[in-house]
Amino acid sequence: MEMFENFCASFSAFAWGTPLLILLLGGGLFFMIYSRFLPFRYLKHAIDVLRGKYDDNAAEGDIDHYEALSGAIAATVGMGNISGVAVALVMGGPGALFWMWMSALLGMATKFFTCTLAVMYRGHDSHGHAEGGPMYYIEEGLGKKWKPLAVFFAAAGLLGVTPMFQANQLTEVIRTVVLKDVIPVTADTTMINFIIGVVIMIVVSIVIFGGIERIGKVAGKLVPVMVVIYVVAVLGIIGLNIDKLPSIISSIFTEAFNFESVAGGAFGAVIIIGAKRAAFSNEAGIGTAPMMHGAAKTDEPVREGLVAMIGPFIDTIVVCTMTALAIMASGVYDPNAVNVQGVMLTTQAFSAVYPTMGPIILSVCVLFFALTTLFSFSYYGTKCLGYLIGADKKHYFNYYYVILIVVGSVIKLEAIINLIDGVYATMAIPTMIGALLLAPKVREAAVDYFHRMDLIDKK
Repeated sequence: MEMFENFCASFSAFAWGTPLLILLLGGGLFFMIYSRFLPFRYLKHAIDVLRGKYDDNAAEGDIDHYEALSGAIAATVGMGNISGVAVALVMGGPGALFWMWMSALLGMATKFFTCTLAVMYRGHDSHGHAEGGPMYYIEEGLGKKWKPLAVFFAAAGLLGVTPMFQANQLTEVIRTVVLKDVIPVTADTTMINFIIGVVIMIVVSIVIFGGIERIGKVAGKLVPVMVVIYVVAVLGIIGLNIDKLPSIISSIFTEAFNFESVAGGAFGAVIIIGAKRAAFSNEAGIGTAPMMHGAAKTDEPVREGLVAMIGPFIDTIVVCTMTALAIMASGVYDPNAVNVQGVMLTTQAFSAVYPTMGPIILSVCVLFFALTTLFSFSYYGTKCLGYLIGADKKHYFNYYYVILIVVGSVIKLEAIINLIDGVYATMAIPTMIGALLLAPKVREAAVDYFHRMDLIDKK
């Protein structure tokens, strides 16, 4: 296990080097400038599309614009916002939040390009069903000679969309918060984690293998309620400590450029931490969201790109920021302490402000956020396997998927984060290369679309 953990740490450090940072952040900056900020200038139009004003039920696809964004957000708004932000604060200090913001703003442009391409170059699986995603826009948009790059993305995706992080953090909350008065102090935590992991595996299996569709539908209805409860609780923490807000905001900006305070003083370490956590949170440039948005019912690729770009704003700029401010305002964050990480730091913040109900509120939110993310990620994995070996065999991914739920429940959080960070980096390479090479097609389509909508003059 120690060898595996060391491998994961080395893999993550190697993958998130300067070249990837340039590709991901530099690529986002390029998309923003190259599009002449077109998608940002018409945010109101994007909201109109999201509201269903331009829905076309006769168009090819499986879900409408709202459902596509909801599905993508269901996979991102969750443990990355509750636990991932805490990880960023411990590893990179308050300054990491600033670089999460920067990554998210650039990620909005990236999402616009990648998700526009997901509809523009939709492919078809071995059953003839329309599919979208980086593997399809690479092969369909760049040609068959680029298929190895598409295969590389799909293969990396089989590991990148695993449930280990969500299972790990959900297990931690159940063991240390929900069952803290039941489990003896002398109990073997590894065995307890294993048992909890098996229970989670059974619940997820019932849903993703199609045994009881009602559970998925009920969860889908409850999650928006949980989001509201979580946001209200977090705003309450911030509101009760509003006097601390000016100094917190100041520390975010000053620490963002204090490279000596993070990771042994390595130059740019805080930027890398912020970029990692932003990528983990909103997945811009990673390639998962295009698989969801590629299923939207629309014949206008630009519309889906506009809807998709709203995701990073909601996920990172809004929800992640609120979580970070709540953790720092509650007084539990200690820049010199690294022994409390992930969801437990957020739990401490809730407990400090709401001693009785705080842990209960967070536990319920974590339960539903983690489970819906677990359901969504299995969808992405089946898409990747279906591309590689055929749609008739894509369900085999779910067997591998549920086993990894148990694996994630018993191994260390740091190893899981390093592994997923590293794999996300490898997924970003084909996603961004394909999008950069096809960027002229997106810009041409955007100018044409906004002209037809009478929003700009064609140039």
